Amino acid sequence: MSHRPARRQSEPLIDVSRPLRCHVVGIGGPGMGPLAFVLHGKGHHVTGSDMRESSSTRLLADSGITVAIGHDASLVDGADVVTYSTAIPATNIEMVAAVENRIPVRHRSGLLASLCVASEAIGVAGTHGKTTTSALLTHILVQNGLDPSCIVGADVPGLTVGARVGANSLLVLESDESDGTLDVLPLTHLVITNVDVDHLDYFGTFEDVQQCFVDAVRRTTGHVVVNIDDPSSVPVVRASVARGNYSTFGHGQDAHLRIARVESTSDGLLIDFVEGQQRVQAILPLLGDHNAMNCAAAIAMARHLGVSLDDCCRVVRTFGGVQRRFTERGRFNDALLVDDYAHLPAEIEAVLHAARSHRSATGRLVAVFQPNRFHRIAAMADSYADCFASADLVVITDVYASGTERIEGVTGELVVNAVRQHHPNADVVWAPKRQDIVTAVSAYLRPGDICVSMGCGDIETFPDDLLESR
Repeated sequence: MSHRPARRQSEPLIDVSRPLRCHVVGIGGPGMGPLAFVLHGKGHHVTGSDMRESSSTRLLADSGITVAIGHDASLVDGADVVTYSTAIPATNIEMVAAVENRIPVRHRSGLLASLCVASEAIGVAGTHGKTTTSALLTHILVQNGLDPSCIVGADVPGLTVGARVGANSLLVLESDESDGTLDVLPLTHLVITNVDVDHLDYFGTFEDVQQCFVDAVRRTTGHVVVNIDDPSSVPVVRASVARGNYSTFGHGQDAHLRIARVESTSDGLLIDFVEGQQRVQAILPLLGDHNAMNCAAAIAMARHLGVSLDDCCRVVRTFGGVQRRFTERGRFNDALLVDDYAHLPAEIEAVLHAARSHRSATGRLVAVFQPNRFHRIAAMADSYADCFASADLVVITDVYASGTERIEGVTGELVVNAVRQHHPNADVVWAPKRQDIVTAVSAYLRPGDICVSMGCGDIETFPDDLLESR
């Protein structure tokens, strides 16, 4: 019998048109910090708490938000609403105190929904590319004078904790499907980058994943932008066609915004976009065809919001990227170290292909991967069999829990076995501990190599560990 939770239901909206005292539990989290920053910037009195100090909590405190390190029931006194993320248990003492004192408690998605109602909300959804597309769309709009607010789930150069507060009603919002947030957002406009297998612990089946995006299309009141190239997005495209007010992007001849050419250069990607009879060239300082698609998705929505194709393509050249998306972290033995958030097979394959096009790629390619979440690896280990094919050496470490419960027999070695079974001649190393990875990689790297370490756990500190081992 499945123990999958029911899909998230909408909570009563909070009236954010008047100043509120908002308390954010777990304010240092990647989803909560941006929410807190925007609430504060919109004139609300925001406080928050977290178990530990971090760069995010310091930035939020510097912006004028009162941040407590450690949880205390008294912190919710006088609050009009208390908000929390999926990572916060109901037994948290601040949550318990809020309930006991009849203070409205809302999941993060509930506060986001309330902000959406008060804004012209542009949701950016999809299995891959949400963060880069959200950040790039925000950059295009800002550089063309539209001044939106935004909430992005990562560190972005120029945005405090991945957020900004603009002067108009536009709100660009990275809209995550993993915990049902997308299910409850009343969006004005919507971008869906692609659809892939993930979060089956929440959805149950891939068909349910697809249905989530179809439902989001049907609920959206304004314009929808969808990927015409992605086979798994066919139901989403059909739903968009049926409702009207949509546009498509991709390489296909039928795309409203078509990618006619992608070329890797020393400056990044040279991309030719075609819209009707117009052909415009852009330079995007990122690597990989997947980022050409992210750029197309962002431009397609910006076009609907009134930015000309020329102006979109002109400003993408100054995009600063997103932290942990092909971030260069130094050199070891004159080999380039790159850190990336990629943790699903399609993302890994795309990042490794991008690495091959890097100007420093004169030697071999090393892929270091930290699997994430026990239930994900239990369900999907075999799907990682082919995504490392372009690497010369593959190093797999153990599963990073990300708050999930350990499952007996589920380790990173399941991924190792999947790769070896499908590619018997592949050079694959099982390195369960961090020191095992450092040992394997340090002995292998030589000048001209590129080492890409990937995952959404603490693997982001691996380049530092490797550099410190010298």
